[in-house]
Amino acid sequence: MAVILPALVPIFFVLLLGFTAGKRGVVKSAHVGGLNTVVMSYALPASLLAATAATPRASMLEQWPLLVTLVVAMMLIYPLWYLLQRRVLRRSVSESAMQSLTVAQPSYAAAGLPIVTELLGPHHIVPAAVAIAAGSLFPSPITLALFELAKAAPTANSASSGAPTDRTGNAARFAAAFARAFLKPVVLAPAAGILISLVGWRLPTLATVALREMGQVAGALALFVTGLILSMQRLRLNGNVLLATVVVTVIQPLLAFAIANALGAAPDVLKMSVLLAALPSGFFGILLGANAGFSSEDSGAIVIASTVVCAGTLALIIGWLYG
Repeated sequence: MAVILPALVPIFFVLLLGFTAGKRGVVKSAHVGGLNTVVMSYALPASLLAATAATPRASMLEQWPLLVTLVVAMMLIYPLWYLLQRRVLRRSVSESAMQSLTVAQPSYAAAGLPIVTELLGPHHIVPAAVAIAAGSLFPSPITLALFELAKAAPTANSASSGAPTDRTGNAARFAAAFARAFLKPVVLAPAAGILISLVGWRLPTLATVALREMGQVAGALALFVTGLILSMQRLRLNGNVLLATVVVTVIQPLLAFAIANALGAAPDVLKMSVLLAALPSGFFGILLGANAGFSSEDSGAIVIASTVVCAGTLALIIGWLYG
């Protein structure tokens, strides 16, 4: 708990600040869009670019089992949750996409970095940076593409519509939207950073310092804006939220353990994979949705519920892995 609480308590504190500011009208709903743009187009991309570009090439290459494990785990959970929401629960495209990203992508940025550095020391920043980049480069572009499709064809959001769909046309539109998603700063920045690392280039010192100056506000501001968005929604527990919390806190770390084992990952990589996969739900789904003009009450409840439950499950996992 000495490792977990210093990482999770600040998350709740900043979320609560944003929630209170929204409920009391200190920050108006009209300002949320602008603040969210600062987070998703400036602060987070700067943080991601600085972290990945500063990673030595050898260290980046050493992380391939971790990258593969986290990506496979996220990309198994994402489509399964999306299909559950669309086909079984008859949710809209935007709602299903937002929830899928919330469930599949752990809170690498807000919880991963402080827990890893508190547990293993500041020299273990590279795995956390790789995890953040994995989330930005894989499930996030899919979500952005689905949001574009939802905005372009509002009728596709109606789960009750019985009209036949042009699957070829939908596939082409999705491919085009997916390609455009890679031009978003939050996706392009980590991709550029990984390329810089693998090529062996180094950003000029002044550029790195400037990026970190902008990036250091990313985590706190993202949580604050998330709190603002949650203040405008009803937060309620239901069967869907409870199932999502089980997937986030129990199934995903076990899945990561199985994948890392199958890859023959070294013990330290296996432990890191499970630890990062066991983190609570992240805020990317809520913020990307808000940026596109969508909201999801269940996504907000999943973030809160998984963060609460993770205080216990992370303690068990850390005791199992590092005890």
